[in-house]
Amino acid sequence: MSIKIDGLDSALLRELAADPRVPILELAQRLGIARNTVQARMKRLEAAGVVRGYPPDVDLEVIGFAVHAFLGIELDQNKMNDIVEALRAFPNVLEVHATTGRGDLLVRVAARSQPDLLGVIQRVHAIAGVKHTETMLALATPIEYRSLPLVEQLTSHPGAD
Repeated sequence: MSIKIDGLDSALLRELAADPRVPILELAQRLGIARNTVQARMKRLEAAGVVRGYPPDVDLEVIGFAVHAFLGIELDQNKMNDIVEALRAFPNVLEVHATTGRGDLLVRVAARSQPDLLGVIQRVHAIAGVKHTETMLALATPIEYRSLPLVEQLTSHPGAD
């Protein structure tokens, strides 16, 4: 489902991304609109699934997980659901994407050290149906996951979707 968002929605999302704990009244003051308008917009964005939550942004390096990697996993197609469920049980697995190409899944993981990462990889290899993995170590993350530039581009050029 796709909904139309406008400049006010974009501004609201930008403010929330910068400060997820900001009170509704302060948001209204920052944006120069009524509190009820902010509440209505928030309710609409949440109901449509645009805003999925307000989790804290945890810096994994600060809590000891400085090694980040991506695992490309080639697997037995009949076992994909079982493999995804097995990966869900690994706390080191941050996200999983089903992909095209040689690898069927792209898995982002975090580990405390290279030996810890090796242990994670070995556990992945032990999952029934995993045929092959390719590990790519992340040396740096010059651009973190983001969505606001796309939202802002969409709302600054209405009708250009």
